[in-house]
Amino acid sequence: MSDALSSFPRLPLAHLPTPLELLANLTADNHGAEIWVKRDDCTGLGFGGNKTRKLEFLLGEAQASGADTVITVGGVQSNHARQTAAAAARIGMRCELVLPRVVPLAGDDYDENGNVLLDRLFGAHVFVVADEAAAVREIQARLTAAEERGSKAVVHPPGGSTATGALGYVNAALELCDQLAQAQNAPHFERIYVASSTGGTLAGLLCGFQLAGIDVSVAGVSVAGPAETLRKDVGRLVSDVQALLGLPPLPANRIMIVDGYLGAAYGIPSPAALDAVGRCARLEGLLLDPVYTGKAMAALLDWAADPGPGGGSGAGPVLFWHTGGAPALFAYRQEFSD
Repeated sequence: MSDALSSFPRLPLAHLPTPLELLANLTADNHGAEIWVKRDDCTGLGFGGNKTRKLEFLLGEAQASGADTVITVGGVQSNHARQTAAAAARIGMRCELVLPRVVPLAGDDYDENGNVLLDRLFGAHVFVVADEAAAVREIQARLTAAEERGSKAVVHPPGGSTATGALGYVNAALELCDQLAQAQNAPHFERIYVASSTGGTLAGLLCGFQLAGIDVSVAGVSVAGPAETLRKDVGRLVSDVQALLGLPPLPANRIMIVDGYLGAAYGIPSPAALDAVGRCARLEGLLLDPVYTGKAMAALLDWAADPGPGGGSGAGPVLFWHTGGAPALFAYRQEFSD
């Protein structure tokens, strides 16, 4: 099945396969379904995270096109920007990060610590701008500057969520299938939970399991905006990936979006997310973040402990796909010191 990806340029950036672990203490504390974790916080590059899998294909494509500069965009504390900066440093590309203020937070911790500190440490050229409209203008200015100095630049969207980027999670789904096939007494997962914002990770997983012929429910927890917007974005990306791989359409009901865990807004920690971060840290020594994985874990814990119809209590094992993000904890220090 992995032969389906062999024709696409790819750079070896990630530590793979990432671990698959039982969270026994969290399971016991939650009094519900058995909880496992797929540790994509352990992909290795620049503190790890899910974007490294995407960047293997995105930067592979960029290098194959002759590009020497990568430009991407994300919030001030973007995990994608940080991993792009680390990957560009690894392969010797110039990296330019355009970071609009899409989260209503500021201050020394948010503006200078966490992912921003790492962006600069990796040698990226960082441009913090007021909003998304300013980001569009800044990207155009970066492209013009690249042309004037004789460089070839590529632009990647937020989260690296293109069909090419999503191939990283097609490969991730195949990797999980291989791990389960080789394990003794392998769990059969009732459901997989993953944080979803720009949709590329969820779309890649759906197409990867389709390619493998595996019927599993993948729940994308909406952490960045309206659930219906996310559903449309994921549907578009799924169609684009299917076109790349020659896969037939998926039924629309296979795109499962879990709503109700965003909280006040994108980038604003919810009480449920902070509780999930704290529980995982205290019970498992496992670091989540308050923007993405904390909110997704809160959704999983609620489902896993729900004894009602459609709930996970008494159901089979559930998998949490950990997409990383721990460096952002330092930007949200105040949330954990109140």
